[in-house]
Amino acid sequence: MSDAATERITFTIEGPDGEEEIEIPEGLVHLLSEEEDESKAEVVGDIATMAFASRAHMIAHHGEGEPSPEVSDIEDAMLDAFEDRFGMSYGEATGHQH
Repeated sequence: MSDAATERITFTIEGPDGEEEIEIPEGLVHLLSEEEDESKAEVVGDIATMAFASRAHMIAHHGEGEPSPEVSDIEDAMLDAFEDRFGMSYGEATGHQH
């Protein structure tokens, strides 16, 4: 494996209450890109969106009991953000529907 593939690259996430840096192997970002001209930042944004949608779905549907209305609303908002980003529903993208 080449050093370039395992060399870490740093991304900065800025939010309303500060910022956080994360390091990811550059080769992983390349493996996860779906298009040749997709920027590394877009890849990380896509993965973050997928991860948040997956977590929201898990909390809402795979926990103990029924989700609260607040949790359901949060999941709906995240799934809307997923669809806005990818042009398809979470269920269509994952084949996982309830």
